[in-house]
Amino acid sequence: MSATEPAVTPELAAAHGLKPDEYERLLKLIGRRPSFTELGIFSAMWNEHCSYKSSRIHLRKLPTKAPWVIRGPGENAGVIDIGDGDACVFKMESHNHPSFIEPYQGAATGVGGILRDVFTMGARPIACLNLLRFGRPTHPRTRRLVAGVVAGIGGYGNSFGVPTVGGSTEFDTSYDGNILVNAMAVGLARADGIFYSAAAGVGNPIVYLGSKTGRDGIHGATMASASFEADAEEKRPTVQVGDPFSEKLLLEACLELMASGAVIAIQDMGAAGLTSSAVEMGAKGNLGVELDLDAVPCREAGMSAYEMMLSESQERMLMVLKPELEAQAEAIFKKWGLDFAIIGKTTDTLRFVVKHEGEVKADLPIKQLGDEAPVYDRPFTPTPKQPALDPASIRAPLSDREALLRLLATPNLCSKRWVWEQYDHLILGNSIRPPGGDAAVVRVKEGPKGLALTTDVTARYCAADPYEGGKQAVAESWRNITVRGATPLALTDNLNFGNPERPEYMGQFVGCLQGIGEAAQALDFPIVSGNVSLYNETQGAGILPTPAIGGVGVIADVAKAARTGFARDGDAILLVGKTSGWLGQSAYAHDLCGRADGAPPPVDLAAERRNGDFVRELILSGRVSAAHDLSDGGLAVALAEMALAGGMGAEITDLPEGPRHAVLFGEDQARYLIATNEAPLVVALATQARVPILPIGRVGGDALILPGETPILLTELQEAHETPLPAFMAGDDNALTAAFSTQAP
Repeated sequence: MSATEPAVTPELAAAHGLKPDEYERLLKLIGRRPSFTELGIFSAMWNEHCSYKSSRIHLRKLPTKAPWVIRGPGENAGVIDIGDGDACVFKMESHNHPSFIEPYQGAATGVGGILRDVFTMGARPIACLNLLRFGRPTHPRTRRLVAGVVAGIGGYGNSFGVPTVGGSTEFDTSYDGNILVNAMAVGLARADGIFYSAAAGVGNPIVYLGSKTGRDGIHGATMASASFEADAEEKRPTVQVGDPFSEKLLLEACLELMASGAVIAIQDMGAAGLTSSAVEMGAKGNLGVELDLDAVPCREAGMSAYEMMLSESQERMLMVLKPELEAQAEAIFKKWGLDFAIIGKTTDTLRFVVKHEGEVKADLPIKQLGDEAPVYDRPFTPTPKQPALDPASIRAPLSDREALLRLLATPNLCSKRWVWEQYDHLILGNSIRPPGGDAAVVRVKEGPKGLALTTDVTARYCAADPYEGGKQAVAESWRNITVRGATPLALTDNLNFGNPERPEYMGQFVGCLQGIGEAAQALDFPIVSGNVSLYNETQGAGILPTPAIGGVGVIADVAKAARTGFARDGDAILLVGKTSGWLGQSAYAHDLCGRADGAPPPVDLAAERRNGDFVRELILSGRVSAAHDLSDGGLAVALAEMALAGGMGAEITDLPEGPRHAVLFGEDQARYLIATNEAPLVVALATQARVPILPIGRVGGDALILPGETPILLTELQEAHETPLPAFMAGDDNALTAAFSTQAP
């Protein structure tokens, strides 16, 4: 053993995140004490981020197949068939801990990593989305975190040249010490031109491509698998540093190399860097891998084998190439100004051998590094059910007019224009429906076909009832795609939860997955890729369970994609779906009444499908001038959003039966608002389809008029909705505090 490497002890193993029983498992597996480099390799491959050891048995229960699914979970990204020989490649991943430690680089490299997952499959990225969660605005770090994360996402995506077309940004006290930064990327490829990561053929060269390796990001994956205490600043060296311009070169070089026919297998160097990419390629192909680290391009002198194997430096790829095309491949990468180095070969030994400076630094069974990782069936405690609340018992001391204006100014319902205007959402020229609505719509190549894209989750529902909350997250994603006129095809997820070793948090995870799986099955909305992010807690306090859902749908002609805003004076406004006035876990109850109790609205999946299919058919038939689904804030907030988006007012004359405030602000599911000049026909069609529908008013004027209330001018709505976030980010400490005044600090 080299004198420069420390001797491995149980204490050193514990410092690498391995529990005592896991270290014993390691010793039995290899029959000896590991070298320092081998310990680093095991710590990387067996941490939660890479091995899914606490979640794997539950993930297997999710529906992942459909006739249009080309490739489900297990690769760098999921792949679905969208017709005409085209495939959509997409995935969502988290960069939560790095973004809390170093907001700009954490968020930037999150975007860079998810883009590589997509173009590693042979797809050209065409869109990015995100889902962001921050702590209460009164927390001293929140403003800096928001500014840094948004700048990082914009800085990387804008420079790389892919539009950021959608997302979700919310605030809650539970994220004070553990923000969420989930990034999603979407790409296009030919359905018969997908590239995979399984190595093939004995003796084929393993090639390192892209940027040089440095010491940034070492132990990044291990850090992402640990809870935060009070040492976030000390972990700054584990955050990677990104270079979007190098990544753009890497994209073009990789796609050109793929077109040359030289590539046998390809894997992004993401979490756990060279270790994970090399092990996964060999293990998936039932081959051994031998690496010579002397050939790895390094940007820092004197890097050890341990450092090179665990570095998470960005903009790097690993490939297995056809030997006869090595020279052609190298010429392509040299042309793009990127490193190209043969650093190893495939073998028939099923061993993972790492050499450096004439010494064997690691010699391990390659399949067992992944296959023999611990798998835990952790004990869990189901979340206790809460009772449904009587709407009459929840009433803010405000008029409905005042309540609407207050809700539109709360942190989670106010306009996020300040966020998405920092992203280039128009580059490439194919963004048909920009951020700020239900789902973004992006044209596929020259059209007319397009993709509808969205990210969703209502974490307070998931905390109150994980099963219903999981169902609702999928159903809302399905609705957001449907209300554009697109057919939902598949989803990706990013499952953000607390410490799985605590039964109450594991219970949230299990409950949410049950709901997600049931909804995905019922709506033919399979899960084709995803990510699990656990240990999202600080000093023992976990975040709200936040299973982010990223949805993808297809529309045959983007010209038919519905608009959110009112567009035609005199149109009838119709409410689709049943309204009971459900206020439990609503924004009204939470933000205006300070109520965090009660069951969330139940999700009737049959009604979701029936009502959504009806609305989609109306949109595609051209009978609808505007459409919007109802979610946070209920009917009143949806009306205000449609009025603001279209610059046209509306007068509401009829409402469903029930307490007025509950009808206006309740969050019953499976509901939509549509505007049409063919109301009698639409009502007749709805009756025939057994879909509840009610004409409630007309489009027109410069105000939103609610029954019995003074008209609310569009300028008032706009002031309430658009002002808070820019004011907060400019330094006004009171601009976003209203919603949190009733919550404990």
